[in-house]
Amino acid sequence: MPPPKPAAQSVEFGDFQTPAALAREACESLRDRGVAPAAVVEPTCGVGNFLLAALDGFPTLKIGLGVEIHEGHVGIARSRLRERSDAAKVTIRRESFFNVDWPGVLRDLPEPLLVVGNPPWVTNAAIGAVGGSNLPRKSNLQRFSGLDALTGKSNFDISEWMLVKLLEALGGRRATLAMLCKTAVARKVLAHAWRNGISMIDAEIHPIDAAAAFGAAVGACLLICRLAPDAQSRDCRVFRRLGDAAPAATIGHRDGQLIADVTAHERWKHLSGEGTHTWRSGVKHDCARVMELRREGGLCRNGFGEAVELERDYLYPMLKGSEIAGGRSERPTRWMLVPQKSMREDTSIIRDVAPKTWEYLQRWADRLDRRASSIYRNRPRFSIFGVGAYTFAPWKIAISGFYKKLHFAAVGPYEGRPVVLDDTSYFLACRSEPEARFVADLLNSEPARAFFSAFVFWDAKRPITIDLLRRLDLSALARELGVSPALEAPR
Repeated sequence: MPPPKPAAQSVEFGDFQTPAALAREACESLRDRGVAPAAVVEPTCGVGNFLLAALDGFPTLKIGLGVEIHEGHVGIARSRLRERSDAAKVTIRRESFFNVDWPGVLRDLPEPLLVVGNPPWVTNAAIGAVGGSNLPRKSNLQRFSGLDALTGKSNFDISEWMLVKLLEALGGRRATLAMLCKTAVARKVLAHAWRNGISMIDAEIHPIDAAAAFGAAVGACLLICRLAPDAQSRDCRVFRRLGDAAPAATIGHRDGQLIADVTAHERWKHLSGEGTHTWRSGVKHDCARVMELRREGGLCRNGFGEAVELERDYLYPMLKGSEIAGGRSERPTRWMLVPQKSMREDTSIIRDVAPKTWEYLQRWADRLDRRASSIYRNRPRFSIFGVGAYTFAPWKIAISGFYKKLHFAAVGPYEGRPVVLDDTSYFLACRSEPEARFVADLLNSEPARAFFSAFVFWDAKRPITIDLLRRLDLSALARELGVSPALEAPR
C-alpha cells in the first residue's frame, strides 16, 4: 500500500475507497435487476474494487475500462488485475476524469454499457480551499444567476458534475449508470437529466450506510439510471436500503419541479401557484460574535465576552432558527445589531446618529472586513444582507430552514421593537397580529402540510427552502379550507 496521503491531497481527490464487500453487493443488486453488460467502465476506479466485482459478477462482460488520476491507486489496481486469469479484459488508464473525451470513449464500447463506481465526495469549493487543481473548468453547473450564485448556490459536488457529464455522454445508448454518491447529489443529477430530456427507462435510489462504509456522516445511496433511446420516464423509485425488492416511495419531475412524493403531488397540486405574500430570508451578517449580543442590565455582551453600551437605534430583538423550531419564539434572548434598513444604505450615518455603536463597529472593523462572502464587496462598510422594509414588519410568520418539521410561528414585536430573524429562517411579513395569526393557522393546516410533503426532502441539509415555501398559493389554500382568501399582502 502507498503511504498515507497528506490531508489536503485527500480532500482534493475526494478519496473514499469503496469497500470490496460494498462493491460486490452493488454489482449483485444490479445483476438481480437484469443488468448484463458487455462493457463496464469505472471512471474514477481507485484501487479497482468495482472493476474486480464486475469481473466476478457479470458473466456477459467482454471489456472493462478503469480511469484513475492517482498514481499509487493505478499501480495497486494493475497489480491486482495481473493476479487474475481474465485480466486481459480490463485496461487501466492513468488520467484525470476531466481530461477524458467521455463521449468518444463510450461511443467505441459495445452495448449494453455499465458505468459504475464511486466518484469523489467533495465540493469544488473544498478543493479550491486547499489549493487543489483537480477540477472541471469553472462553470455554474445548475445555471444559477444573480443573488443565488453570489450566496453560494453555484457551489457543487464534483461528483454531481461528473455524473451529469457521464449521463450526457450516454444519451441515446443502451446503458446503465450506477454510482455511489450523496443522496442529495443523486437528486440533483436526476433533476438535471429530467430537465434536459436525457432518455431514461427508469431510475432507482438505494440508500447505503455511509458511516459504516466510509466513516462519512452523510446521506448516501447507490443511484441507478437505465438509459435507452427515446425513453421518457420522469420517475425514480426510492428504496429503504440496498437489496430491498420493493420501493418505499417514488420521486419524480413534474411541471419543471423535483417532486418528493408523486402521489401527494397529484392530490394537492391544485394548491400550487404564486400567491400575494412574498417569502423572505432572515438577516445574513456572517459575524455572529460581533453582531449578536445578549443584554445584561443596561449593557450588551457580545460573543467575545465583551460588555458594551450601545444605543437602541440599531439594536433589535432576534430569533434564531433553532428557537423558532423549538417553540421558543415568545421571549427573544438575543439582540442583533442591524446597521442598515436596506442593503445599499450608507452606514456612515451611524457615526452621527449612534456614536457608541459606530465606535463599537470601528473597534471590530477588522473582523467585519474579513468576511469572505462576495455579497459584501462594493457595498458600504459593515453592510449586511437580506434586509429591507420587510425585515422591520411588526409581525411575521417564521419557520426554520434546518429542522425536520413544518412548524410556522407567528412572531410579534418585543419590547416595542420588531423581531428580526437570522439567515437560517424564512418568514412572511405581516401588518397586524390578526393577519399573522390567520396566515399561521393556514400554513399549519393539514392540507398545507400535505402539499409541502410532496416537495420536501427531509434528509436534505436544509429541508425547508424558500423555493419550497413559494410554491404554495395561500389564497388557494384558504379556498381549500373554506375561509376567505382576502389577505393583506405586505412586500
